[in-house]
Amino acid sequence: MAGFSGDPEGVAQRLRDGMASGVLSFPLTSFTEAGDLDVESYRTYLAAQLATAPGAVFPACGTGEFSALDEDEYRAVVTATVEIADGRLPVIAGVGYGWAQALRFARIAEEAGADALLALPHYLVEAPEAGLVKQVRRIAAGTRLPLIAYQRGPVTFTPEGLRAIAAIPTVIGLKDGHSDLDRLQRLTLAAPDGFLFFNGAATAEIQARAYATVGVPAYSSAVHAFAPEIACAFFTALRTGDEATMTKLLRDFYVPFVELRDKVPGYGVSLVKAAARLRGLPVGPVRAPLTDPGPDDLAALERVLDTGLALAGGTRRPA
Repeated sequence: MAGFSGDPEGVAQRLRDGMASGVLSFPLTSFTEAGDLDVESYRTYLAAQLATAPGAVFPACGTGEFSALDEDEYRAVVTATVEIADGRLPVIAGVGYGWAQALRFARIAEEAGADALLALPHYLVEAPEAGLVKQVRRIAAGTRLPLIAYQRGPVTFTPEGLRAIAAIPTVIGLKDGHSDLDRLQRLTLAAPDGFLFFNGAATAEIQARAYATVGVPAYSSAVHAFAPEIACAFFTALRTGDEATMTKLLRDFYVPFVELRDKVPGYGVSLVKAAARLRGLPVGPVRAPLTDPGPDDLAALERVLDTGLALAGGTRRPA
């Protein structure tokens, strides 16, 4: 099934509608204990994720360990996602490294039927903004799929750079992971009408209220990857202005989770995967160079997870 509509604005509108109705899902990629890709387990896990009605699904991105996948594995993950989504919600696949390698992944995503691409930050090198804009142009020129740029790490756009990439016909949005709200406000004011912005901060719920004040209410949720009940409870509270529920979830679950996440590099993914395993979800371990949490951190994670689930009305083992 081809997910591409041939109309970037059509894809943007589907994303706009989805962002208003649910969190953006960034699913984990399932591996066996030996470290091999486990496509059937991924399909089982993803079906449960999508049953909670996220606004869109972003396979093979940061939470999905894009950088640990080879091209055949990437094809299998994106193909499975398109099949499980079955047209119900947009599928936006991650692409990355330099533009030439990003286009190899982009062509695979096209063939698999993805609706759009998220251009992850390039590998290692620092570059001036003119080069960052050229990178986006080269990727956009080599694929028919709509493209969302991701500024994080070595990628930062000024209003001038934002206008340059927004002028590319197939570039429909920007995901921000820097959390510099002054800069982000300037970018939203420089963007053309209808251009999409996404809160891509680590554990984005922590800053969701702040991002919303500068016109960026949509966000990706790593917590959705292991506890959709918690993620959806926070999303509903944010959309309805339920400050009491947001404050309680932030104070008793999200802040303790972030404090644990910040203890070890890479815990932004490996702690999420460990929490999914605690719930019996078939995701397996992380791949090197990431490492799974040790016993003490797992025990702390259990306590935080149980607190969050109690607040959201869930249980450790999902139904």
